[in-house]
Amino acid sequence: MAKRSRKPPRSRYVARWLAIGAIVLVGLLYARPLRSYLDTKRDLAQKATEVQTLKAERRELQHRLAESSTGDALTRQARRLGLVRPGERLFIVKGISAWVHGKATIDRGGR
Repeated sequence: MAKRSRKPPRSRYVARWLAIGAIVLVGLLYARPLRSYLDTKRDLAQKATEVQTLKAERRELQHRLAESSTGDALTRQARRLGLVRPGERLFIVKGISAWVHGKATIDRGGR
């Protein structure tokens, strides 16, 4: 009986290496677009978070604008700036913070 060679033909090895090479080539061709897709997806998530933060800030600013447009708020702001209504007198009192904390001394005009 003649011994049969159990070694597969050489063409099978070549076909396997070609298949492996093709798979590696396809993987390399998809690597850059896949990386670009994932980077873009990450950037999009960051931008969406930034948009949500800016929308919240906008709502807060709109609320503050609406609140500051009321007559009472305008009057308070005008008083802080030192403005008075016609016919009123402006008095500037110095040393209030020291007086509140109990450190004030009374100036009696040189006595």
